[in-house]
Amino acid sequence: MSDEKKIKVAIVHDFLTYFGGAEQVLKSMHNLYPEAPIYTLLYDETVMKKYFPEAKIKASFLNKLPKFIRKRKKFMLPLFSTAIETFDLSGYDLVLSSSSSFAKGVIVRPRTVHLCYCHAPARFLWDWYYNYLAENKIGGIKKIFVISFLHFLRIWDRSASDRVDFYIANSKNTSRKIKKFYGRDSVVIYPPVDQGGVSNKKMDIKMPEGYYLIVSRLSPYKKIDVAIKAFNKLGLPLVIIGEGSDRKRLEKMAGANITFIGFQSEEVLSSYYANCRAFVFPGEDDFGITIVEAMSFGKPVLAYRKGGVLETVIEGETGEFFDAVVPEILADGIRKLNKNIGGYDAEKIKNRAERFSRKRFETDLRDFIESSASGS
Repeated sequence: MSDEKKIKVAIVHDFLTYFGGAEQVLKSMHNLYPEAPIYTLLYDETVMKKYFPEAKIKASFLNKLPKFIRKRKKFMLPLFSTAIETFDLSGYDLVLSSSSSFAKGVIVRPRTVHLCYCHAPARFLWDWYYNYLAENKIGGIKKIFVISFLHFLRIWDRSASDRVDFYIANSKNTSRKIKKFYGRDSVVIYPPVDQGGVSNKKMDIKMPEGYYLIVSRLSPYKKIDVAIKAFNKLGLPLVIIGEGSDRKRLEKMAGANITFIGFQSEEVLSSYYANCRAFVFPGEDDFGITIVEAMSFGKPVLAYRKGGVLETVIEGETGEFFDAVVPEILADGIRKLNKNIGGYDAEKIKNRAERFSRKRFETDLRDFIESSASGS
């Protein structure tokens, strides 16, 4: 690996249809290897081109399907495992996969080194399996076919996990899951988080006074509905930034004190981070990049005491935890945070966030790739 110019590198990512935490990792991978093409199952150029303007994107055959089908990934689920195996990576010496589902399943030559940055073992097949069935209201005759297919896909996923030479986990939490579900060891390299300071002043935007902030994909498993019920009870201002399949349902249940503003540019998002009272993270995640983003602006965080947040938030210093995903317990957490709001040191919170910088990530990732691919 000492002479990178002679090494052909390819990057594989599950989906390029939305920019979130996994895509931040992908962006850093591409910064390290700007000539490497990015292979992905689905690609939405209208959304993602601005984040990867110079990248050579190679989407699977599924990207040729009509847009209304591509927007409904659930119906394409039976095709993803096949599609990922159709990529011809025989001409590459190093393959970097960024995977939370299918990307790790690519087929490479025996001499090709395959390194996987695992955001999580496919949650809908493993630790979130029963929640997935419940959230999608799968029952009756349909359930028999769905669970049979998911069983088949779980076998494929376990088998595909053995195609990886080296695993990197995005947290200790994820590392334990990789060991449990795949029987593989992994090294932990925390994902890159863009640090605060882009905008420390309010833009020409009308922001509620003393608002709390949620930045998240609006999907059922994110538990935004629990936060909405809590803030409906408290009557405190809450701003929710993000898009997702659950938005309409969430808007219907939200009171007048809750504002949805959809997906926002980095500049606008930074302004909301900089001017919020505190950040709220109601669900469980394997890492939780938005938590660290908020901390990089010196903002305290209220988070559910489970998952990767235990590796980023220091209770009583950079934020607080609540212990059950129910509105009443989350509301109690907000009251506790408000009671202590004057005791949080913004500089200490920012210093904590600096441990997860993009520069640190790219240095650690490069070092690991160098040592792993060289066999040292």
